[in-house]
Amino acid sequence: MNHMETVEQLLNSREEHWQKYLKYRREIYSRLLEDRVSGNMISEANWILRRNYVCSDDIGICVRAGDVVYLDYGQAYLNEMGYQHFGLIISICRGKALIIPMTSNAAHYRNAYDPVDNPEGKPHLMRLGKLEGMRKESVLYLNDLKYINTARIIRVMAHLDTDSELYAKIRERMQEIMFSGDVVQSSHE
Repeated sequence: MNHMETVEQLLNSREEHWQKYLKYRREIYSRLLEDRVSGNMISEANWILRRNYVCSDDIGICVRAGDVVYLDYGQAYLNEMGYQHFGLIISICRGKALIIPMTSNAAHYRNAYDPVDNPEGKPHLMRLGKLEGMRKESVLYLNDLKYINTARIIRVMAHLDTDSELYAKIRERMQEIMFSGDVVQSSHE
């Protein structure tokens, strides 16, 4: 049985205490975040199932730098990646991954900086194009780089060779965004 089936079983469980708990949580989520109920519930179930794992190796998922993964970021504040999304692993350190969140949102892709196609684009967004193993073109959120416990990873979707020119450009842009005082943007962009 895969992880998503286990989560679905928990969410649809007939156990009375679990049903009461889910009803209570659904009421809270529906009042606070009507459009986020599903993502919240899945994140909570993932946390319940995975909170005691040291890393993804504990659940049979081996990851390495360059992997594009589908994972659960959990709850988020505004302008942070949250819930279930993709990310690119930059490095692994003691069971944690330095990851750059990504999306296939077409509007974000159009607005992303590109030295040729969109030099006036948003510098914190980097176009990846369509990677092998992915269905759509993707964009990285360079300003949302973070370390995560690799137990948050649900599955590996694709891989980007760490010796590739694209990977080198990603690391360069990541360092520019994270450590350059020249790239200052409004907190509402």
